[in-house]
Amino acid sequence: MSAPSRVLVVDDEPQIRRVVKTALVSNGYETFEARTGEEAVDIVKLQKPDLILLDMNMPGMGGMATCRQLRTISDAAIIVLSVRDGERDKIEALDSGADDYITKPFSVDELLARMRANLRRLPAQDDGAVFTIPGELSVDFVKRQVIAHGQEIRLTPKEFDLLHFLLSHADRPVTHRKLLQTIWGPDYGGEVEYLRVFVRQLRKKIERDPAHPRLILTEPWVGYRFAMPKT
Repeated sequence: MSAPSRVLVVDDEPQIRRVVKTALVSNGYETFEARTGEEAVDIVKLQKPDLILLDMNMPGMGGMATCRQLRTISDAAIIVLSVRDGERDKIEALDSGADDYITKPFSVDELLARMRANLRRLPAQDDGAVFTIPGELSVDFVKRQVIAHGQEIRLTPKEFDLLHFLLSHADRPVTHRKLLQTIWGPDYGGEVEYLRVFVRQLRKKIERDPAHPRLILTEPWVGYRFAMPKT
């Protein structure tokens, strides 16, 4: 039997922390609490949670700054909780390192479904293969290790899964919906802004010239394609 997933709830309102914690514990999660961004950073270093629920509107270090700081020290899935529902707010959160965004108020069922989706990982290829473009890119699917242009780079779990899936369909266009439902889960499909942000992040990390990508190409109105270099 696997150990329960560890979840950190970051919110300055005690009532929200109490309600969320009660729901999580009753569903088998091990839960921790933080009232501020500064406290969250300290707890993440000590407890190493698998997932972080992060409120955007907190005193002291704000939600965006907290998200950026957490992303430098943890690969945990980060779900932002916010009363704002604009696309710009979502993109800013994703750019800051979040994996998902839930608008308040939300139901416990919705929260649990989003958590399950963000704790999912694509299975490693069972043949232990390492994908290689000599001098450019090497991806070890079992170790989840990526080397780009001779340098090991750090991908978040969602970034790795996105690269993994594009590589497994190299030279074939993959639709937005297929990518979202594979990487995030079957309840997703319309969150195209998620893909724009994550593809942009991936390009910054693996492309020689992110502004003129050669590997991860946009298929207009369709999705994205990993293009194998022509020999």
